[in-house]
Amino acid sequence: MEYTTFGRTGLRVSKLGLGGAPIGGDFRDIDETEIERVVHESLDLGINFIDTAPLYGLGKSEERIGRALTDGRRDKVVLATKAVRYDFEYSYDNIIRSAEESLKRLQTDYVDLLQLHDVEKQPYELIIHEAIPALLKLKEQGKIRFLGVTTRDLPLLKRYMETGAFDAIQFYARYMLLDYSAANEIIPLARANNIAIINGSVLGMGLLAESPAKFLGDDMRTEAAKRMEKLAFLRRSEPKGLIEPGMRFSLQNPDIHVTLTGTASSRSLRANASYCDGVGLAPEDHERVLTLFADTPSLFA
Repeated sequence: MEYTTFGRTGLRVSKLGLGGAPIGGDFRDIDETEIERVVHESLDLGINFIDTAPLYGLGKSEERIGRALTDGRRDKVVLATKAVRYDFEYSYDNIIRSAEESLKRLQTDYVDLLQLHDVEKQPYELIIHEAIPALLKLKEQGKIRFLGVTTRDLPLLKRYMETGAFDAIQFYARYMLLDYSAANEIIPLARANNIAIINGSVLGMGLLAESPAKFLGDDMRTEAAKRMEKLAFLRRSEPKGLIEPGMRFSLQNPDIHVTLTGTASSRSLRANASYCDGVGLAPEDHERVLTLFADTPSLFA
């Protein structure tokens, strides 16, 4: 397992993090005992970063992670969650309430990183005048250590980064084999300001795993299939042969502090952990990838 310093926070984190959406059962029904086994095994494999949200399983992800981290395991992880669910207003009071509820579900008195979730769904002025002050209040109270923001809207993300308020950012499906649009401005800006980067959905909502999310439209699947044909030179011989190069593509980027693996399966967890060994794509393959879609529109509009 590789480790790095999480931007200006100074936290030491594993470059592979455990994502909490599948743990909430958002993609399939899951076995409660399997979840606890996955969380414990992730720690045994050296993963010390866990990311979840109230949205995942409508609180079940946080509850399950909280149960799995009892008996002294909480202190072994850098724990990140989010506020609020996007179907609520990101007002000052709702941010405070969301954080308090998350702490109860996670069975902890603080989280290392609290992120504003999918801010493209909320008015910018509301975030500036109510959400950020609420986060700062929670930090003052010792209930959170650092502030983060998440969105796949890169121009909006840049705008929030320029406020100087956030220690970490998270985007998804924006730096992967099929779409690396975050490399243009976002990653260099984060590097310049020592902002930590969390990279989600590096397998493109399941596209690179040949198990696309059900909500993806036919047009997107068709375009993705065309791009995947151009990536045939990376395929491993085993089934779903773009998973390994897809994971290594993100893990080898020194500016990406945490690459999330969203899984509720011990088998896939072990496989993804094995890719966090410091070995990236061959230099010539990496350069070739970066020329394939440089001038094409983002896959996820």
